[in-house]
Amino acid sequence: MSEVLDTSIECALFDLDGTLIDTAPDFVIALNKLRAEQAQAPINEGVITRTVSDGAKALVKLGFDHEEDSAEFNELHSRLLTLYLEQIEETQSRLYPGIDSLLDALDSAEIPWGIVTNKPRLYAVALLSRLGLLERCPVLVCPDDVTDKKPHPESLLVALQTLDRDTERCVYFGDHLRDMQAAKNADVIAIAATYGYLAEGVEPASWPADFILSQPQQAISLLNLLKFSQ
Repeated sequence: MSEVLDTSIECALFDLDGTLIDTAPDFVIALNKLRAEQAQAPINEGVITRTVSDGAKALVKLGFDHEEDSAEFNELHSRLLTLYLEQIEETQSRLYPGIDSLLDALDSAEIPWGIVTNKPRLYAVALLSRLGLLERCPVLVCPDDVTDKKPHPESLLVALQTLDRDTERCVYFGDHLRDMQAAKNADVIAIAATYGYLAEGVEPASWPADFILSQPQQAISLLNLLKFSQ
């Protein structure tokens, strides 16, 4: 029997990579393809996974010894994004365990949810479409849609405006410090997803999170703890 939501929360927003969806497998394939094109040996999957939430440029820095302002770096960055978009056609990315049940529970409780990500819209739309999630998602806010991306609160506030919800009873799930900073800057409840892509030495306990979620399957139970007086 599926879990039922009994919470005072009126809206749930999610980061994409490392929070809602495990997208690391596609980045591992794309980066190691790029390494192979450059006659370089593949990098360990775990090392790449821990870097995914820092973005494509961080992956290029991980894979190659070029300065970020160099022509070589820019060429590698562009090629990585091309390889990643191609990989999405055969994506190995999946919703984290328990997340599909969470989305079902939110829908059943008529609690709107959305995705707020620093992933450019081209790639976010391609991935969500491939996984059959785009039509299901009421709102998707990407860097293309705002002036300032996370940790600035603008993208979360745009999502809330689209969903016609206030900040007070909204939660934001994210696996990076900037997600928690964005949540607090937007005055929404910050939930750190520590099952995501944490880099070595990162201590989520030091983040400005209201709650820490170590397993995605525990999300419904956590939300059910959030009850507010009328």
